[in-house]
Amino acid sequence: MEHEKIGVEDLFDDQQKWVLDSSLDCRGRVPLRARTGAWRAALFIIAIEFSERLSYFGLATNLVVYLTTILHQDLKMAIRNANYWAGVTALMPLIGGFVADAYLGRYATVLVSTTIYLMGLVLLTMSCFIPDLKPCQEEVCVEPRKAHEIAFFIAIYLISIGTGGHKPSLESFGADQFDGHHVEERKMKMSYFNWWNVCVCTGILTAVTALVYIEDRVGWGVAGIVLTTIMAISLLIFLIGKPFYRYRTPSGSPLTPFLQVFVAAIAKRNLPYPSNPSLLHEFSKAEFTNGRLLCHTKYLKFLDKAAIIEDGQPLAFEKQSSWRLVTLTKVEEAKLIINVIPIWLSTLAFGICATQTTTFFIKQSIIMDRDITGNKSFIIPPASMFSLTALASIISITLYEKLLVPLLRRTTQNQRGINILQRIGTGMIFSLITMIIAALVEKQRLERTENNKPMSVIWLSPQFIVIGIADAFTLVGLQEYFYDQVPDSMRSLGIALYLSVLGVASFLNNLLITTVDTLADDFSVRSWFGKDLNSSRLDRFYWLLACITTANICVFVVVAKRCPRKTVQPSQAFADSTEAEFMSVA
Repeated sequence: MEHEKIGVEDLFDDQQKWVLDSSLDCRGRVPLRARTGAWRAALFIIAIEFSERLSYFGLATNLVVYLTTILHQDLKMAIRNANYWAGVTALMPLIGGFVADAYLGRYATVLVSTTIYLMGLVLLTMSCFIPDLKPCQEEVCVEPRKAHEIAFFIAIYLISIGTGGHKPSLESFGADQFDGHHVEERKMKMSYFNWWNVCVCTGILTAVTALVYIEDRVGWGVAGIVLTTIMAISLLIFLIGKPFYRYRTPSGSPLTPFLQVFVAAIAKRNLPYPSNPSLLHEFSKAEFTNGRLLCHTKYLKFLDKAAIIEDGQPLAFEKQSSWRLVTLTKVEEAKLIINVIPIWLSTLAFGICATQTTTFFIKQSIIMDRDITGNKSFIIPPASMFSLTALASIISITLYEKLLVPLLRRTTQNQRGINILQRIGTGMIFSLITMIIAALVEKQRLERTENNKPMSVIWLSPQFIVIGIADAFTLVGLQEYFYDQVPDSMRSLGIALYLSVLGVASFLNNLLITTVDTLADDFSVRSWFGKDLNSSRLDRFYWLLACITTANICVFVVVAKRCPRKTVQPSQAFADSTEAEFMSVA
């Protein structure tokens, strides 16, 4: 059954049987609802995400430990290298998301990127077993081989490239399995991002407990074999789910329509604005069956001129250059891209706070007393402290989904409980609390160190837990916001924008450290970052982040209040009064 064989007048009657949101099944036909999509497909997709997060956090949380103990880098160099890698890994999805939306499609991009990811894991494993690539021949290694260093960095950056295509494509591909026009699937989609993140946190929890223990006690080579095997199995599971998936055809570069709007608006800048927005050029609902029409907004009215029909003659629109006349929906899509930029900028401070968990927080764990039994029978691996963050996120998301949302729905009359931006802002407040706790704990640790009184690593538990609660609100909210608020043709890029918050924040964290060091040299005062933590003043750095976060929350509140919402015109076939509510951030 092809799209063209379904008349518009039959769409409403067929909506329970067929998925009519422009997606296709594995044979290129309109998908049957009973056989494709929803949770039956999403579970295959979530399985491969579990293994990817297991691999990534198994490496990321222990990277500083590896750089300082195996490669023998000093604290500042190790932190910078870890931040650079995390930054590149989080920015690569901008490229991967663009390729998925424009050319390859999300399914194909996942396959290609996972293959590259596997290559990185294989090389990482080989660097621990092949004699010429091992760090050293001797048991006690003063300086690692250059060949090992090169192989190690090539391996982890191959993983970065793989993550770049994997993360934005897979998450948006999973969300594509739910039809926003269908009442039941619409409710499932609201829960999708919450349960997706529960799976992600489960992968992280496994990584920072079992996998980190293998890395510390058995060896990185054995851990590499485990990761490579799990990733290969999950790829096989993903392939098995192929008949159940719903696919979206790539629509070419999503940036071209964006540029066309600006070119057309500038070209017609001197034309008078029409008295009624209904006079602007737009497809009729009858002919616009492959996509969704957006409602007109009053923001950025200058761009509306791109849809003005010149001379008032609506003749042969198909003959008009797309660089001279665009539809109102294309104009609104361009506005959406501009509207998300202030939100993106105002969440970078949160990203800087979040990057501390895998860098300075872990480094603090290394030098604190990790013997929780008192008889040296079990010493906690430093990276395993991150398990508290993962557990806090899992518990917070579950309580939010099962307890808070139903309660808030009755109170606010909002299907989401609270809107997405309120959820993001709530997480920012928890990130501020995290930095205050971290500063107080580090101050106490330094005082005890001066008196030769070791401090238990358990004192770090509150900051790991509270940042996990912050992640449950802000990171999940950002995923949903950027997927929902960008044009439909840019949803992989939308997820990439969320990921880029953490990537840019990693680079900003490095810039902040460098700036603090430079100012210390200029004013001839003691640097906050010495060769080790005991000669540093990390507590002051945490207080600085607390001040930055406080100022940023104020900015975010102002931006969020003025942020326009994406609203979709109800289609003729699905005149559902709740459709516009679901597709907005209300």
